[in-house]
Amino acid sequence: METRKSTFERPVINRVNAGLPDKFGMHSKLRSMPEIDSIPVESLIGLYGSPLFVLSEKTIRETMSDAKRAFTTRYPKVQFAWSYKTNYLDAVCRVFHQEGSWAEVVSGFEYEKAVANGVEGQFILFNGPGKTTEDIDRAITQGSMIHLDHFDELFLVMGCAERLGKRAKVALRINMDTGIYPRWDRFGFNYENGEAWQAVNKILPDSRLELVGLHTHIGTYILSTNAYAVATTKLAELTVRIQRKFNHTIKYIDLGGGFASRNTLKGAYLPGTDTCPSFDNYAEAITASLVNSEIQHDKMPMLILETGRALIDDAGCLLGTVLANKRLVDGRLSMILDIGVNMLFTSFWYEHAVVPSKETSDYTENTTIYGPLCMNIDVIRDAVQFPVLERGDHVVVNRVGAYNMTQWLQFITYRPNVVMIGMKGDVDVIRKAENYSSLSMHEHIPDHLIHFRL
Repeated sequence: METRKSTFERPVINRVNAGLPDKFGMHSKLRSMPEIDSIPVESLIGLYGSPLFVLSEKTIRETMSDAKRAFTTRYPKVQFAWSYKTNYLDAVCRVFHQEGSWAEVVSGFEYEKAVANGVEGQFILFNGPGKTTEDIDRAITQGSMIHLDHFDELFLVMGCAERLGKRAKVALRINMDTGIYPRWDRFGFNYENGEAWQAVNKILPDSRLELVGLHTHIGTYILSTNAYAVATTKLAELTVRIQRKFNHTIKYIDLGGGFASRNTLKGAYLPGTDTCPSFDNYAEAITASLVNSEIQHDKMPMLILETGRALIDDAGCLLGTVLANKRLVDGRLSMILDIGVNMLFTSFWYEHAVVPSKETSDYTENTTIYGPLCMNIDVIRDAVQFPVLERGDHVVVNRVGAYNMTQWLQFITYRPNVVMIGMKGDVDVIRKAENYSSLSMHEHIPDHLIHFRL
């Protein structure tokens, strides 16, 4: 009997686009979100348009209260400073200032906003590597704390203080190895190679400068509370060295920001709601390291926290509308929203929770959610199990309060209204939607380009 050789079939590797499952399996049923703070999503979109950013004042204040409780019950001197770059809409900043937060700014523009919001200079922390001479002059004159980023800035502040005939209040920003990757060594003076100690020895003998604090910001979305314990320990050790050599007391230690929110990072195995440390977790690591240090009991510094993301992310939602559904060539369903990456910048690193605004069927499909921009990168979710919605249906994107209203771009579409739901359920527009007039008001057309014929 003749034996026939099997036909060779070339192996093929197909990319799986179903999203990452976790150990609990894929969830197929999405819980809808029909209202925010008891106000129907449909009503909000009907009154203020789509897309629409919605901020909850109640959530902001409750989150701030939780953070303060976690730290003040463990350490006697705690001060929060609101990170303006996280969300610098005036209404948002003023909620935090009403809650007792100072202002932490990283530019002359943000400094101006803080002052316009009624924050006195003595309650402003001025960070950032790009301060101008004008910025420094203003900060010295108004008594703000200038966080030094590099030696060139140190020498610039010395010169400004001498010219103004005023003593500048400065703090030293320090980068260090806390066991996490990537290590943020771009900002500040390095701890391990002696650069920070060298800066201390230049500052303290100089009568033009008053060293009031030590500051570090170890990174962003830090899930390791131990990294904060390491950072606190190193700043405490430097505080002790300064006290011993110069008999100088450091007034505050600033641990910066970086606390994670409950958003899920792209590629994460488990959702952020399961892995994000609580304020109590962060507080225990930081305060225990400070209390157990060798700093003398009567010289314990104030603990400053520049928490941003973890305080505001949960308070923000972005409402949008389905524009269309279509099939991709591989058979997957795609859905197009009126929400683009130009207004949801954090979609580049978060797997944002996108949910329908009303109950849907239990049937879901592997779906790619796109925005309306004429750009291939305009992807809100690469792959998510999602019910089939119809054109005109509404969706809610959760936890968007941090950075999206400062890093958004005017690109292809106008930026939308931002509303805040107050403590009593009242809704205020805290930033008006753009239109052609507001967008073009700063443009100028040269005379020779005014007229043309096609």
